[in-house]
Parts: sequence; C-alpha cells; structure tokens
Amino acid sequence: MASERLPGKPLLDIAGRPLIEHVYRRALEASADSVVIATDDGRVRRVAEAFGAVVVMTSKRHRSGSDRVAECAALLGWNDDSLFVDLQGDEPLMPAECLDQIAALLALDDRSQMASLYWPLQHPAEIQDPNCVKVVTAADGAALLFSRSVIPFPRQWGDLQAALAAGARWFRHIGLYAYRQHALQAFSRHQPTPLECSEKLEQLRVLETGGRIAMAQACRFIPAGVDTPEDLERVRNLIK
Repeated sequence: MASERLPGKPLLDIAGRPLIEHVYRRALEASADSVVIATDDGRVRRVAEAFGAVVVMTSKRHRSGSDRVAECAALLGWNDDSLFVDLQGDEPLMPAECLDQIAALLALDDRSQMASLYWPLQHPAEIQDPNCVKVVTAADGAALLFSRSVIPFPRQWGDLQAALAAGARWFRHIGLYAYRQHALQAFSRHQPTPLECSEKLEQLRVLETGGRIAMAQACRFIPAGVDTPEDLERVRNLIK
C-alpha cells in the first residue's frame, strides 16, 4: 500500500476487481495445495477476505518480500519440508504454468535453497535499465550474480547492439521465488547483506551467505508487473 510510485496499488481497480484479486486468481490457477495472502495492511485484509482469500497479517517492519513470507510461513506452522512459491502482489498477468514450473524446479534440486526464473533480453535499452534486474548463471543453471548493472559487461564489443548481433546474451531476472521452509527461516535470521543493501535485491542475501539458487528460463513469457501509473493502464487494457 505504501508504494512510492503507485500509492495504494493493491486495491486499485482493474476491470472491476482490485489488483490483488487478479493476482490471487492467477495463483488459484496453479497446482498449489493452498493460497495465502500475506499483508501488513488492514484495508488489504478486509478486501481480500471479502473475495474469499485466506489472509495472514504480518509485520510492517519487513525489508523484503522474502522476510514477509518467512513470517507468514512461521505463523502458519508449515513444516521444514514445505515447499512454497512467493508470488508478489503486483503480478496480475503471471501465467499459472510458471508457478508450477518454479515449484518443480526446486523440488527436483536438493542442493538449492531457492529457485527463480529468467527471460532473454533483446534490446539494449532493457539491458541498460537499472529497473530491469539481470542475472548470470553457471553451467549447471545455478545463479552466479544478480545486478541492476549490465552483467556481463560487453568489453570486447563496441556497444550492446553489436554484442547482441554477435550472439552475446543477457537475461532479465523475474521476481518470482520458490523456497523450502527451513531455508527461508534461515534466510530471515540473517541481517541484510552488503550486496543486498547496495543493489536493493533480496536474493543476493542467499548468495552472500553461501546459498544456491536454481534458475531456469520461464516456460512462458511473463509480462512486467504493476509498478507505475503507466503499468496500471497497460494491464487494464490487456485484461479488458
């Protein structure tokens, strides 16, 4: 609700329903055993319960979505082997297939504490945009680094267009996560780490504390979420 670029956005209207209800409906289309809305705002709780959602109230002090999910999971008493997906409340166009994909990705990788997805970038402007988070992965698919900067840096080419034409590739990180309960609780006990604070990217806490994040290309294109008034109008038009 305190979004600086779009205040009150969870409750903004899209085709006759609040934004958060559209996100909730996308989650219900996946194969999850249950869907829970975690919030720190009573207004969101009232609206969500009115459309039939289970709601858990969490602290207002959390610095990241993962910390909020950790509290929610602890309050619900989920066991250490529980596997769950964190779908951010501003993603009304998230394909259900991607929610199932990310859960399966983590379920099949016992070495990883977290899983996430990416999508290829095709245009220099996207690659240079600090709001577009880039990820670099290892040969086995695990994340090596996330950054708002251009990674990898195209040192051997004159510019990004030339690099793309030569076959260099960049990937946009999609802010969708799957966790195991025990790994998430360990994550939440750590203080925010230096890289995390510098980039404002919570997933860097996992890497900085020795964890592993399994990565894969999304099985379907995932449109950008709702962060600005322009995003809101784009999504309104798409859903209409």
